[in-house]
Amino acid sequence: MKQKPDKNSPPFQGGVPAAGGGGGLHNLPKLKTFRKTLRNHLTPAEATLWNLLKNKQLDGRKFRRQHSVGNYVIDFYCPAEKLAVELDGEGHNGVARSKKDQQKDLFLRQAGILVLRFENQVVCNHPEGLLAQIKQHFSRHQEPPRPSGAPP
Repeated sequence: MKQKPDKNSPPFQGGVPAAGGGGGLHNLPKLKTFRKTLRNHLTPAEATLWNLLKNKQLDGRKFRRQHSVGNYVIDFYCPAEKLAVELDGEGHNGVARSKKDQQKDLFLRQAGILVLRFENQVVCNHPEGLLAQIKQHFSRHQEPPRPSGAPP
């Protein structure tokens, strides 16, 4: 079985973005090959969640998988909601990993992105509950985007 690359490599270098900043931080060209590699080597939990999120299946919201912001790669990102969903396996239980996750979350929060973290086992054991928790963070004032050509 192939080992999934560490999604926080290459390491973050540089300062934290100003709050709300972001246009030039998303999907940096230097990470394109790395993001593609991650998309082609999803963990079983990521593959399961992707099947539930892709094609705007969750309240019409578009999600992207393995989206980068700065030098960090997010498992799933909803641009309309500025919402990141991260899945954590056993590798995230250590002190060093936890510190890296905190740094990543801080960077993303300062870029105006809300981060939701879930254990891998939640995807497999309670997918409906996980999706309900994600939906709770959708903006209530914003209607879901309509498909192009749909009547108002």
